[in-house]
Amino acid sequence: MDTSPNPDAPQDGSARAGKSATSKRRRKSANAHPKSAEAPSEIAVAALIVAHDQARRIAATVRAARAIPGIDLVLVVDDGSTDNTQDLARKAGAVVVRHSHHRGRTVAVETGASVIAMRDEPGKTPRAILLLDGGLGNYAIGAAPLVPAVTESVADLAIGLNAGGKTAEGVSSSAARKAIERASNWVPRQPLSRIRCMTREALEAAIPLARGDGLDVGMTLDVLQAGLLVSEVECEIQHKPIRRAKRTVTQRIGRLRDVQMAIGARKVRSIISTTTGAVTNRLSFGGPVSEDGEPAQTAATEPSDTRAAPPAGEVPEAKKTAAPARKTAAPARKTAAPARKKAAPAKKKAAPAKKKAVPASKKPTSKNKSAPSKEHQ
Repeated sequence: MDTSPNPDAPQDGSARAGKSATSKRRRKSANAHPKSAEAPSEIAVAALIVAHDQARRIAATVRAARAIPGIDLVLVVDDGSTDNTQDLARKAGAVVVRHSHHRGRTVAVETGASVIAMRDEPGKTPRAILLLDGGLGNYAIGAAPLVPAVTESVADLAIGLNAGGKTAEGVSSSAARKAIERASNWVPRQPLSRIRCMTREALEAAIPLARGDGLDVGMTLDVLQAGLLVSEVECEIQHKPIRRAKRTVTQRIGRLRDVQMAIGARKVRSIISTTTGAVTNRLSFGGPVSEDGEPAQTAATEPSDTRAAPPAGEVPEAKKTAAPARKTAAPARKTAAPARKKAAPAKKKAAPAKKKAVPASKKPTSKNKSAPSKEHQ
């Protein structure tokens, strides 16, 4: 029986070494696989509802907003309601913040955005914000298409189109549409739509928000000016918008005023930024920069001096000799001052001499002429 060792068979030590090496490789690959398979974190969305005296519909609006996929927080800002809006919203499952008095939709949105930012978890992507009206009721569920448009990075600001996506009519809508078209060559159908979803970056680009009814067009212009994406998304919201007959002439004028003020403020801001950039480029610190990061030196326009410059820390001889000459000229001026003072008394003495000369010239008077005539008699 042949008992010679098989040359192809590995020894015990080499076998153990091979097993340990393979086990280490398997461990490394097992540890590396889950890291590479990690999916990117999804962006959470918070629904921000501004309500004022909406006790009849606020509960239905909150429940519909909580049913939208991707919504993990519903915040209601009670803008100084006189009814029990806050109690009904809290019972429906919303976080409620209340103003002591009516302050307007712009301030309510800013308050809600600050509260949502405080509730964001550190180290995670800030929540996107879905703006809803408190009077939507069950129709708020129709704003669901706006959420994936923002979370999937399709747009930074998604504007909801209601009423079948028809083009909005009216003087205010036309003015807002023209302003957006001039700014971006894009013609929106409903530029004053209040239902919109945006990222935190888009919201910060629009702060401070425009006041009154100019909030929506001002927000769109600011987001476009910041270089972010804006898109309109059709939503299944079939509620009837406010009719023109319900708006008074004063309300229409006030809405147009707010829209025009928001557009004009953005125009002035763009002109100032353009002018500031042009002035900065014309100044010295806005000119060409050298490789070291310092402004590049330009050629001098005046003729250069051919004389050699003195070493650093030394003063030229011409300047040294000129300094004592100036010092010696100073005492000469001081000595001239007493001479002027002495000349002043001489003028005062000459004045009495003139007074004495006046009586001498008046000796031949009429009385003196009559005296010799008496002696002659």
